[in-house]
Amino acid sequence: MYHAHVYFDLSEQNQAQSLQQKILAEQSGQILRLFSLVPRLVGPHRKPMFEIHFSEQQSDFIDWLDKARGELSVLIHPVSGNDIDDHSEPQVRWLGEKLGVNLDKLR
Repeated sequence: MYHAHVYFDLSEQNQAQSLQQKILAEQSGQILRLFSLVPRLVGPHRKPMFEIHFSEQQSDFIDWLDKARGELSVLIHPVSGNDIDDHSEPQVRWLGEKLGVNLDKLR
């Protein structure tokens, strides 16, 4: 399984909501679950975000997401059960600006 975290500033919340709607309309068959926007800092994340779960590193979905995300940054990582490894290089892939993750929150 993989997670994608789509990051946004509060001023970009409408853009993030539009992207969620577009994912549901155009890519619902590619995802396992789409979570609500979290308009505050949570866990190791440095910006508000919403999360997408998908079963494997689907290049078609990732390419689509890269084109659809606009200026929003996206962190993609595997889910192995080791949160620190999953959120660290070389496991992660970034679409857009690399924001980093606060790994201390995972310890």
